[in-house]
Amino acid sequence: MAVGVIAEYNPFHNGHLYMLKKIKEMYPDDTIILVLGGNFTQRGDVSIIDKWTKTNIAKHYGIDLVIELPLIYSIQSADYFAKGALEILNSLKVNKLVFGSEINDIDLLKEIASVQLNNNELDKLVKIYMRMGLNYPSSLSNAIYDITGKKVDTPNDLLGVSYMKEILKNDYNIEAVIIKRENNYHSKEIKEITSGEALRKALKEGKEIKCSVPEFTYKNLNNLHFMDEYFILLKYKILTEKDLSKYHGVEEGIENKIKKEIINSSNYDELINKVKSKRYTYNKIKRILLYILLDITKKDMKEINNWNYIRILGFNEKGRKYLNKVKKDSGLKIISKFERNNKLLNLELKSTIIYSIPHNELNLIEKEYKNNL
Repeated sequence: MAVGVIAEYNPFHNGHLYMLKKIKEMYPDDTIILVLGGNFTQRGDVSIIDKWTKTNIAKHYGIDLVIELPLIYSIQSADYFAKGALEILNSLKVNKLVFGSEINDIDLLKEIASVQLNNNELDKLVKIYMRMGLNYPSSLSNAIYDITGKKVDTPNDLLGVSYMKEILKNDYNIEAVIIKRENNYHSKEIKEITSGEALRKALKEGKEIKCSVPEFTYKNLNNLHFMDEYFILLKYKILTEKDLSKYHGVEEGIENKIKKEIINSSNYDELINKVKSKRYTYNKIKRILLYILLDITKKDMKEINNWNYIRILGFNEKGRKYLNKVKKDSGLKIISKFERNNKLLNLELKSTIIYSIPHNELNLIEKEYKNNL
């Protein structure tokens, strides 16, 4: 039997460690499989530490098998993020998905997921709210509240709804299990249990976070990456690219606004604040800018339909034995080495090259080819 975890570990903190300990208490004999977001993240940001370091930290604290969530899923909205991760877990015969939740009510998450999948009134209500000037996430939240009288608005719970939608839609034989998050997501206070967002902000500001992360994480908090370091690359790309509309997510003339505002923007956040609007949220603009930075086009995203592999980042002996047991029946090809003729793996390589530029980390590029598991 196997337990699935989906995470970015950006960075791995005491809350993650608490969750892993709970999983081991609940399922002491099961293999723990992590689907890991890589060097760039679901909200259009950069991972402060690279995916190989994150893999080593995860293994150090008890993950048995680490699988890479392909870039084409890991940097998209919650529904696509969940789609890729659940397809991997289902292919690996995982029978339980464990995730953190603020609301701690699996039945409510299932109910909202079911409404999104099956209620014909939902789309009509969403369109009404969008015509009123609200962005899509707010319109969807309001429409769901109108139908159910209930609201889910924290990032982990919204992601939980996306997980439930994938499980229900595909009739996956995966049981969803919640572990209640013990911290206030919106709190910026640095304490024993602190959100990843607060920790990233503290690290960027040079504050001490030792009390909030396990020892092995703390030892690996070097060569930290922040989006500001990539702004000059992004600015060059925008100013020299004739047609930004070819990039994924660039719609409705937003490319003209980006072209206009990049000239007078001196940093990453300034550009986002100048471009965002009621229709284009902060996170949506971040993702669009990331697609431009990584040179991910609409054509590239069509390759999702040709995705056919599971890429291993690391495992221990228990993970190796589990892989050997399920690999013949996996619906996706299991790989550990780079394949030059794979277009999606070439996207991964290109993104790693870009990730490595600010710190000249040539070793990260080599690891794409020479990952010794």
